Amino acid sequence: MSSWIKIPENSDFTLENIPFGIGSAQGKPRAATRVGDKAIDLDALHKAGLFSGINLPEGILDNKFLNDFIELGKPITNAVRSRIQELFAANNGELRDNEALRVDAIRDVSQVQMHLPVRVGDYTDFYSSKEHATNVGTMFRDPNNALLPNWLHIPVGYHGRASSIVISGTPIHRPKGQTKADDANAPTFGPCRLLDFELEMAFIVGKSNKMGTSVSVKEAEDHIFGMVVFNDWSARDIQKWEYVPLGPFLGKSFGSTVSPWIVTMEALEPFRSVSPKQEPAVLPYLEQKKDHNFNINLEAIIETPEGVSKTVSNSNFKYMYWSMAQQLAHHTVNGCNMNVGDMCASGTISGPTPDSYGSMLEISWKGTKPVTMPDGTERKFIQDGDSVIMKAFCERDGKRVGFGEVRTKVLPAT
Repeated sequence: MSSWIKIPENSDFTLENIPFGIGSAQGKPRAATRVGDKAIDLDALHKAGLFSGINLPEGILDNKFLNDFIELGKPITNAVRSRIQELFAANNGELRDNEALRVDAIRDVSQVQMHLPVRVGDYTDFYSSKEHATNVGTMFRDPNNALLPNWLHIPVGYHGRASSIVISGTPIHRPKGQTKADDANAPTFGPCRLLDFELEMAFIVGKSNKMGTSVSVKEAEDHIFGMVVFNDWSARDIQKWEYVPLGPFLGKSFGSTVSPWIVTMEALEPFRSVSPKQEPAVLPYLEQKKDHNFNINLEAIIETPEGVSKTVSNSNFKYMYWSMAQQLAHHTVNGCNMNVGDMCASGTISGPTPDSYGSMLEISWKGTKPVTMPDGTERKFIQDGDSVIMKAFCERDGKRVGFGEVRTKVLPAT
């Protein structure tokens, strides 16, 4: 699909994409999309009547969150996405030839501040990469029984803290808390020493279910609006001391960072991938009749305070043992009501080889194999002043759809 807007080669934001986000440029935040290196004010297009054939309420795009827009349902949101593709197609002059509207609605992305795209009411973090769970189990438990007994039967997850999910570019302070050395008799208090990233993706719930009802695997993707890149920060030493018996708490709740553009499930459809074989067979409510995985290339980069960077992981979302559809089906099977804008993260996405591991815990193998940076410094975990950048994109048959990046700088503990 060609456009009258110049789209750089290997851009994540082709006409096949058309993601949704919230941006502001010398004004209040409003709904936006992105084509190439241009951010488009969707409210300006709506006010100009370019969505007149779609049943869009007045002011729905003049909003600091996308929740109300998403709640209109996929027939409406997909129609808006298709209309945007039509407006920016090379042979369409409706917007191209309207100079005043172009000036009002289209800006370089460098001039636009991006905001959290949805109001996240609830956040759940899953633990769905078999390779990651096996690596962690091998490090901290019996290598011959790395997976806990329930892991191959249910998509394991926990309820996280929604208030500390922040947009790319927001710095995060090193957390403080209790830690206990293996040879110590009592814990001590202070800044986390083993700060880690987790390379994840997250999906945004696009359709609510009533309390007491459940969403089937077959229905699940109709309830998922789209996806973002998700860096789920982790304080490994705090988490190690606190997580038994109730799981992560202060070691995780201090911050998670998301990419600004939500890529829709419709844009991801051409990149559907074969799901890993699940053995033993899952219970009937988790059975999949089609493939629910997606071939999304992932990259994690560490950048020093001096700007020296190194890619430390190249992974892929297709490695996920438990799919998003299974996660949502399991999440709701007990009658749990999900709301539009709720966010569910995948858990660390690790592949089968060391260069595809999705956390420093695995990459440095609990600190025993430090990563050497191009400037000669070493990283066992993330240091103050470091930035972690994550990227994700799909590519097949000449089509590319991507997420851009999520970037976070680590500041010293307060």
